[in-house]
Amino acid sequence: QVQLVESGGGLVQAGGSLRLSCAASGRTFSIYGMGWFRQAPGKEREFVAAISWDGGSTYYADSVKGRFTISRDNPKNTVYLQMNSLKLEDTAVYYCAAGLRPFQVHTAQADFGSWGQGTQVTVSS
Repeated sequence: QVQLVESGGGLVQAGGSLRLSCAASGRTFSIYGMGWFRQAPGKEREFVAAISWDGGSTYYADSVKGRFTISRDNPKNTVYLQMNSLKLEDTAVYYCAAGLRPFQVHTAQADFGSWGQGTQVTVSS
């Protein structure tokens, strides 16, 4: 089992930027795909971005494409989500997740086996 701890959330004005970090421990980080999801008040948790184990492939939800960038630093066991041009509708709790199976990249929630506690991102007007 892998432990995930997110950080970097906060309050930001619309149009601003934030970078989320997710530190992993307890399992070989470099062979598992990672993902970011978010859940807004009253809504279902949704996919935001995913990255392959080696960082060579990335996937994004249409709503964040061109504004968010997922990346990873395997020696540091950390995955990042750079969020630019933030919009009011990006307000949510953001969760980091680790894939269930090695050497695969996932976008469906069911394919992620470990989740962080979440970090709040609030975008104000």
